[in-house]
Amino acid sequence: MKVLLIDDHPLILSAMQSVILQIDHGIEAVTGESAAECRAVLARRRDFDLILLDLQLGDADGFELLAELRREHPALPVMVVSASERPGDALRAIDAGAMGFVPKRSSNELLQDAVHLVMSGGIYMPELVPTDRVEPGPVPPLAAPAGVAAAGQALRPGARVRTGGSLADLGLTPRQRQVMQLLLHGKSNKLIARDLGISVETVKDHVAAVLRSLGVTSRTQAVLAVGLMSDLSEGSLS
Repeated sequence: MKVLLIDDHPLILSAMQSVILQIDHGIEAVTGESAAECRAVLARRRDFDLILLDLQLGDADGFELLAELRREHPALPVMVVSASERPGDALRAIDAGAMGFVPKRSSNELLQDAVHLVMSGGIYMPELVPTDRVEPGPVPPLAAPAGVAAAGQALRPGARVRTGGSLADLGLTPRQRQVMQLLLHGKSNKLIARDLGISVETVKDHVAAVLRSLGVTSRTQAVLAVGLMSDLSEGSLS
């Protein structure tokens, strides 16, 4: 596995590199300290399997760089590693296409577990305290649904998401369940269309149906809503 690490603090960059190299003997961890270095490395090499990206870079807005990376390299997963612990930043990163959001205060083991999850096609969400919740009170950590890890119900104000219940209760067709599975793995409408051999417009219709059935309005909310389902298992989305 080849990982590109981007952070403008050399000490943090070195520490992250050390943690990533401990995952497996065959890992290569390349580092860069700016958005410019990130672009330069990716211009020279196309063989990376994962990018770990800091949001606070001296020469670019991290969210803008994230969107650029997802646009220019749609098949290359990006995981944000940030000093921010704001739920809004985590949700914004996932909405922009990140496959995970790991606070820098996290343990080495948690970062390694998040990398494993993302490399298996999942989406990692941290245990952050939401500033807005659909219902008051603490929300326990959620189990990972078919590779999706979510830690809290951090939805936009006014959202009415299904809580509990069963995936079977959603009333989705087999094709809609396939679309939901690929959506939860972070794939764009174009990639879902290619994988399933259908048109992008058809995918959009299926995605809209999935969001309606979950009572949400975005992919991020869908990830978290599915995490609240009661019948999650490795094969429950198949």
